[in-house]
Amino acid sequence: MSQKKVKDTKLYDELGVDPSATPEEIKKAYRKLALKYHPDKNPDEPEKFKNISAAFEILGDEKKRTVYDKYGEDGLKEGGGGEFHNPFDIFDMFFGGGGGRGGRGRNPGEKMRGRDTVHQMKVSLEDLYNGTTRQLAVQKNVICSGCNGIGGKEGSVQKCDNCNGSGMDIKMRQIGPGMVQQIQQPCRQCNQTGEKIKEKDKCKTCNGKKVEKQRKILKCEIDKGMKDGQKLTFNGEGDQAPDIEAGDIVIVLDEKEHSVFRRQGSDLFLRMDIELADALCGFTRNIKTLDNRTLVVKSHPGEVIRPKEMKCVLDEGMPMYSNPTERGRLVIDFNVNFPKDGWINPKDLISLEKCLPPCEKYVIADISEEVLLSNLEDVPPSSSRGSSYYDEDDNRGQGVQCQTS
Repeated sequence: MSQKKVKDTKLYDELGVDPSATPEEIKKAYRKLALKYHPDKNPDEPEKFKNISAAFEILGDEKKRTVYDKYGEDGLKEGGGGEFHNPFDIFDMFFGGGGGRGGRGRNPGEKMRGRDTVHQMKVSLEDLYNGTTRQLAVQKNVICSGCNGIGGKEGSVQKCDNCNGSGMDIKMRQIGPGMVQQIQQPCRQCNQTGEKIKEKDKCKTCNGKKVEKQRKILKCEIDKGMKDGQKLTFNGEGDQAPDIEAGDIVIVLDEKEHSVFRRQGSDLFLRMDIELADALCGFTRNIKTLDNRTLVVKSHPGEVIRPKEMKCVLDEGMPMYSNPTERGRLVIDFNVNFPKDGWINPKDLISLEKCLPPCEKYVIADISEEVLLSNLEDVPPSSSRGSSYYDEDDNRGQGVQCQTS
């Protein structure tokens, strides 16, 4: 595969993927890193989790990714050829525009919005089938109760004399006759806040940071039929900061792999092993559903089940999101187990042959060479048939009887 040419690889490097990565590879990389650097597991690197989430917000969206590939970060800023016009840091743009940066693009008097905080929540297929309520404990910043967000005593907050309260240190450098270069960088003396507080005047609760940590319990309502990757948004529950509108807390559902069923949209897939006698003479099987009911599945008398054949039970799949009274299909993929060598006495072959459809008679050539099947090597399965039985939709039927006991 040829290397994809992009203007900037910063966001790809953040997720540890190549610029030519597919959407599925990007999503997989994000999930792996998000689990590793989640604040609950890695509280020492909260910024790493935010950067990973911010990178995925762009690379996970086809339109935003196209702009970024073509123009880089400048393409997502004003005048860079992209559709985004607020000249903020790229991560601030997609997590609310917070971080104490400039205010262009906002109406006069309008507060800057803080970043959204993203968490992943592992959910089982049973949770998504039946619906459930989960509680999630999160840590967030709130306005300090000791100083009411001032940072110290009344009147103790002074404008930084190094940056004149702008938070940015601007220096001029002459680079040639009549040519001057302006260099702008975050002010280190005030940590880009534009303010300074004497050590003795700092708030004892927050040490001058204006915010303190608070543990919050969120009640997450998971509705029937929700999907992997679906989001639950808690508006205004993100980190607080003075003169900043709090962002949201976003919970992303992460569906765990199930041991029996696999989901495809609103359909559930189940692989069922049956013996050759079952396939020829009929069978009865019990299936335990995700809501602990028992389905009794029977084949029609005289109906032959072929290997890899699919049958479906209507209205026994996943509930439809926002309309849980309707459900998809339960699709059963049959795997017929053939008997091993020596399972039948050669003397009984005549009786068995009478029960089966007549064999077609072939003319044997005069010049021929006899080959026993036992001498042939096993033929490896063809890769052209695909790697997943979920793609084999052509043989799906609707003839399986179902009773609820």
